[in-house]
Amino acid sequence: MPIDVIRVDDPADPRLADFVGLTDVALRRRREPEEGMFLAEGEKVVLRAVAAGFRPRAAFLEERWLPGLADALAAAGAPAYVAAPEVLEQVTGYVVHRGALVAMERRPLPEPAELLASSRRLAVLEDVVDHTNLGAVFRSAAALGVDGVLLTPRCADPLYRRSVKVSMGAVFSVPYARAASWPECFDEVTGAGFRLLALTPAPDAVALPDLVPAERDALLLGTEGDGLSARALAAADLRVQIPMEGGIDSLNVAAAAAVAFYALRYAVRQ
Repeated sequence: MPIDVIRVDDPADPRLADFVGLTDVALRRRREPEEGMFLAEGEKVVLRAVAAGFRPRAAFLEERWLPGLADALAAAGAPAYVAAPEVLEQVTGYVVHRGALVAMERRPLPEPAELLASSRRLAVLEDVVDHTNLGAVFRSAAALGVDGVLLTPRCADPLYRRSVKVSMGAVFSVPYARAASWPECFDEVTGAGFRLLALTPAPDAVALPDLVPAERDALLLGTEGDGLSARALAAADLRVQIPMEGGIDSLNVAAAAAVAFYALRYAVRQ
């Protein structure tokens, strides 16, 4: 079917409601889950979302990006609102460097039990609230063989525009679930047969190069700044650390996750 192309020049056009105020983080974090939608930015990310089974509901883009997205939008019956760069900026609140935004429909998340049953190597994120860090963790998880991500209730939204962009669409390919409660979710993880590994800079923790992997390992990663809570550390079967030099005692959670995922993937079983 042909694509429905609509050229707009009025930033107040009500048909652009999905794309208004994208820099208002508090508003978008509340509105997007409530309305069952999220924003994908850039042709590559949009096509990865479509390939993962997410359905476009509308696009807002510059003319030059239309050919690369036309087939995906036409297949979904989604309208394409085409505008000049200055109109995109007025509506969204920022310069849309990649020139294309697509509002996508969300899908129901799997239950934690479903995620646990299908995973062997798992990341458990405790209250990671920065969208950039969250997107980077998902990208590393996709690249380094992590089967799934379990989020505690207060973690940021992986489908928020910044997380999607930083992950380069990895949030679409790495299965994830959100726990209904914390810290009870740790019991659910161990009950599914996982060994809980708490990543901490504590000097008495086991160095990751010395770790002998278990059949099923779940790596606990803590919130920005404070790291893992006392409850998470107490729930862990083993504390592990990244050996460091130069007087540095810890890494940003996204950087630490990448190092730890790599170490777990290539640890040698004995």
